[in-house]
Amino acid sequence: QVQLVESGGGLVQAGGSLRLSCAASGSIFRVNDMGWYRQAPGKQRELVAGISSGGTTNYADSVKGRFTISRDNAKNTVYLQMNNLRPEDTAVYYCKADLLRGPDRGFYRPVEVWGQGTLVTVSS
Repeated sequence: QVQLVESGGGLVQAGGSLRLSCAASGSIFRVNDMGWYRQAPGKQRELVAGISSGGTTNYADSVKGRFTISRDNAKNTVYLQMNNLRPEDTAVYYCKADLLRGPDRGFYRPVEVWGQGTLVTVSS
């Protein structure tokens, strides 16, 4: 079994900062790409930021210059530092990991795993 556990959400005033963490645990051989997504009420889930195992990053235009994604490969953990938060950043934030699970009877299986989500609320 593999799971992602998120932490760090909460309520913050506009202009403030939050740091989200997401740790992968379980029968993991290797974690490949990791990312953060968000879903606001009434809207579709969207990519916020992604990071490869080698550290290559990409960001949604709406968060460039304000959010920073990073990871600690030794801990199978991804972080999202969010600065200068805006009310429109209010959403449930989910982390996702593409990884190799196993070994299970000698086999490794690629899987996509999602966290349970953490709520970020930015007040104006």
